[in-house]
Amino acid sequence: MSEPSEDPTDNEPAATPPSPKRGGLGRALRRTLILCLVVGVVLAGAAIGVVFWAQDTYHASGPLQQEVEVVIEPGASLQRIAANLQRAGVIEYPKVFIAMLRYQNKHTQLKAGEYRFLPGQSQAEVAQTLIAHHVIEHRITIPEGLTVSEIFGIIEQTDGLTGGLPPKPPEGTLFPETYQYRRGDSRASIVDRLQSKMAATVQELWQSRAENLPYSTPEEAVILASIVEKETGIASERAHIAGVFVNRLRKGMRLQSDPTIVYGLTQGDGPLGRALTRQDWKLDNPYNTYLITGLPPGPIANPGRDALIAAMQPMKTKDIYFVADGTGGHAFAETLTQHNRNVAKWRKIRDAVE
Repeated sequence: MSEPSEDPTDNEPAATPPSPKRGGLGRALRRTLILCLVVGVVLAGAAIGVVFWAQDTYHASGPLQQEVEVVIEPGASLQRIAANLQRAGVIEYPKVFIAMLRYQNKHTQLKAGEYRFLPGQSQAEVAQTLIAHHVIEHRITIPEGLTVSEIFGIIEQTDGLTGGLPPKPPEGTLFPETYQYRRGDSRASIVDRLQSKMAATVQELWQSRAENLPYSTPEEAVILASIVEKETGIASERAHIAGVFVNRLRKGMRLQSDPTIVYGLTQGDGPLGRALTRQDWKLDNPYNTYLITGLPPGPIANPGRDALIAAMQPMKTKDIYFVADGTGGHAFAETLTQHNRNVAKWRKIRDAVE
């Protein structure tokens, strides 16, 4: 039997399957990277565009067309402040306002208060107004010659002040003037300012007082100044009237000032509301200068600077009488005879008017 013939291919190795092409995978990866890069560039460009738009918006003229006042309450959050400003028409994009303040790290520097914004103010200018605390300044005017009770009435009714009034200070310790205040200031702080200003003014003027005055303390000078203040509203007469009272004090004469009787009747709570009568002049109280000799026990009002100066530096005169002259001023006299003639003239004028 013959041997089987051998297949020449039996000893050849088996064929290896083809491997994937490396060039195809690399192209896909490159396409993905390029796509990511393009998207990143687009997003970065958009972000840069948003930043530039936000900066332009922050510094551009605002939407406000006419002046407006806005109150920022204490403790208000940045979001609430921005919302209030948008509601008032001061800013148009509150999110830009918030973002720019946070970016500048100024979001915690805004201050409460009452603000006035002008047409066209940019968000940057609005923010600076709030940071610099450029709040509205209000004014309260205290006229000369009012009593403490009357001044307290003005302070109590003044808009924008907060809190109650403190206990009433002594008469003559509140300086009449126009004071600036901010919404939210306390009524007690206004009273304190009036007291401090009066104390400082009296001390200042007392240093330059005339020699040989018939009173020896600043407090007594304030008493006389309060009487002068109530006797005349004409500035040019104050020193003259003070001179008359100084002469009477030196001579031991009674001051005989009607405003002191009124204060004795009302205790400074308000106007008397009627004319004085002869019976009023006979009432026994420490403010009736028709009965007491010398100064009353305290001021009858809060005198202004001119009346204080008149009491510290009275006119040198020989007059010891004065009476209304029918024109708003007074007629002065050295003797009782002259004074009686002036009184007769005044009564004729008064009777003619009545």
